[in-house]
Amino acid sequence: MPKTMTGMDTFAVRMAQGVIRWRWLVILGTIMVTVLMANGAQYLTFSNNYRDFFSESNPELQAFEEFQDTYSKNDNFFFAIVPASGDVFNNTTLALVEELTLAAWQIPFNSRVDSPTNFQHTRAFEDDLIVAPLFEDAANLSVDQIADRRAIALAEPLLRDQLVTADGRAIGVNVVIQLPQLDPMEVPNTVAFVRNLRDEMIAKYPKHEIRLIGVAMLNVAFQEAGLADVTKLTPIMYLMLLVLMAVAVRSIVGTLTTALLIAFASMIGMGAAGYAGIGLTPIALSALTIILTLAIADAVHVLITMRNSMKTGMSKRDALIESMRVNFLALMITSLTTAIGFLALNFSDAPPFWHLGNISAIGIVAAWLMSVTFLPAMLSILPVKVPAKVTEDADAKFFGALADFVVKHNKKLLIGMGAAAVALVAAVPMLEFNDQWAEYFDESIEFRRDVDYSTQHFGFYPVEFSVLADGEGGVNEPAYLAKLDEFTVWLRQQDNVKHVYSVSDIMKRLNKNLHADAEDAYRLPEERDLSAQYLLLYEISLPYGLDLTDRINNDKSASRITVTLGNVTTTQTREFLEASRAWIAANAPDYMQGTVPTSAQVMFTYVAERNVDSMITGNFIAVIAIGIIMMFALKSMRLGALSIIPNGLPIVAAFGAWALLVGTVGFSVAAVASVSLGIVVDDTVHFLAKYVRGIREKGYDAAQAIKYAFQQVGRALVVNTVVLVIGFSYLATSHFKINADMGLLTALAISLALLFDFFFLPALLMRVGTGMIAGTHNTNEGSSDVNQQAAE
Repeated sequence: MPKTMTGMDTFAVRMAQGVIRWRWLVILGTIMVTVLMANGAQYLTFSNNYRDFFSESNPELQAFEEFQDTYSKNDNFFFAIVPASGDVFNNTTLALVEELTLAAWQIPFNSRVDSPTNFQHTRAFEDDLIVAPLFEDAANLSVDQIADRRAIALAEPLLRDQLVTADGRAIGVNVVIQLPQLDPMEVPNTVAFVRNLRDEMIAKYPKHEIRLIGVAMLNVAFQEAGLADVTKLTPIMYLMLLVLMAVAVRSIVGTLTTALLIAFASMIGMGAAGYAGIGLTPIALSALTIILTLAIADAVHVLITMRNSMKTGMSKRDALIESMRVNFLALMITSLTTAIGFLALNFSDAPPFWHLGNISAIGIVAAWLMSVTFLPAMLSILPVKVPAKVTEDADAKFFGALADFVVKHNKKLLIGMGAAAVALVAAVPMLEFNDQWAEYFDESIEFRRDVDYSTQHFGFYPVEFSVLADGEGGVNEPAYLAKLDEFTVWLRQQDNVKHVYSVSDIMKRLNKNLHADAEDAYRLPEERDLSAQYLLLYEISLPYGLDLTDRINNDKSASRITVTLGNVTTTQTREFLEASRAWIAANAPDYMQGTVPTSAQVMFTYVAERNVDSMITGNFIAVIAIGIIMMFALKSMRLGALSIIPNGLPIVAAFGAWALLVGTVGFSVAAVASVSLGIVVDDTVHFLAKYVRGIREKGYDAAQAIKYAFQQVGRALVVNTVVLVIGFSYLATSHFKINADMGLLTALAISLALLFDFFFLPALLMRVGTGMIAGTHNTNEGSSDVNQQAAE
């Protein structure tokens, strides 16, 4: 221990002495606080609503909710049915559809069931309009009757490629549900009912493939993906990282104590989430992995410094106190800066990232506090033995040689690393925002498999338009219907459009029916009163649950167009939306100009860009806050400002590398900068803290201080980086793509951060010298003294 110590060193020593003295009280207090916080876990629930991924202020969500208030919610189940025979128009398949359609009315919270069998086909009979199901008593229909109805179904624009494919190979049943959203079990219980119904149909009609897709299935998929990660991914990762840590720190006692610390920090973080009433999403659940990896990082520094000190002959007690003195400031800075990085996620437009940031920040702070209290208290009780140091430590020798190399070639390294960074940064604009939200889930999730199968036959991604008319009753105006039909025709001509459902098709069919089914009468009515009469006659003929309230609003001042897109990406959707808006702006009358596209697909299409926009502010504030903390902690404004370079470059470079390797980013990209920022700062803090300590305490010059820093923290930084990279890379095995991408990109940033801290930062420090550090001594203890101080 040096003869003179800073105020922070003195505080750390006294705190360590107090912790060791009152170790049993510290341990008991830690357990009590953990139990109290962990009690909140009983209030945890799993989110099963995709709307939870959007903030209340999200304009796309607001537009969609307004749309659903006008018409109806379109949460749905879609049964995609494919017979082994390859043709749905047979008695058995049609009987299946008819039976399933009837049974689907028993699904909880259902409000509407649509299928080809209950499609309300209209035809003229003398002066009457006959409205009846297209297929009735399907099991007993003759071959000719089925053939006639097949022709009608495949010619009907409201059925073809929506509920039956044009090639007749697949048929569907769509069930709309209205969830009251009063009980978190509404969705899983309803899905369980629907899956049982599907299984019953498969058992009764075994030569049919029946797949389930729809918004309701999407909702439960989020919950299933989160549960799969918690039950399968997290336990394996805990075991793997603890084994790795045991090998790295060479201490079973230290590893087991760290395991307790990790468990306590995770329990505190998740308990806090329970008290806060957070509905857990797969994104929020990844906080468990993050807390695990970062808690290990804190413990590694304490254990390695203690072990090195004991090798020099120090007692365990003195080595613990020395470890606290050397690491306390750096641990505090890294924990605070990491927490700030995660708290910056609150600027995201997606609440799951708020939850991820807040849970992680709480767990990180808890892990830090326990690293300087609970961990030393436990280590002071348990037996810790290390072999006596006989010759120069291999780590000190290796990292000393690495430091000599960096110092000798600092100019070349600075230019080379700088050029590589510039090249990677230049690649960032190549990144493209692109997603397919059905592919947020891997193939182990049933929903993903069913979507992949079903989209071979049907569209999956709906886009809705509430097309405004000129005032109350305006939907009956011939001019409105003509423009509506023009827009409908244009929509059907666009790439990736599988189906368009428009009232104009109904009006043309009714006009034909009421003109004795004359083919040349398949056109829009030419008078407003006639249109109104047609609609009224049709509506009063429809059975319960199949009316037009989901197509035309109450005062008939707007009607709904539903466009179903194929298996599209968000980039393709964005192109379609922009083209639609352009068509409306160029061709629609003034009263239609307020027509905007909306749907869950629209919301997911823009969420990545909206998150990036909102996170720019959050990341800027985080960078400023971290820079200020670094300035005060290092007692050097210039050095604190300088630290921003090795902290920021690896993150931007990681995005550039991702652009070259992958090319696209999605929903998770907004979180990566904040998550990475908080973590990559850690290596820089520990290196600079030891560099400054070497200059101020030892009187070293820049080269000697760099060597001292390498020998003091080189091993710990490598161990931490390996732990963090493995931890975040293991997220790539997540069942949820957002977590997988976030993990890989963050792991890439952390890897680059170590390279920058080992080869760029020291080279940069060599160029600026020691003059920016207050309290620099002019004395030089000599480079030979550096190796001897490595254990300190």
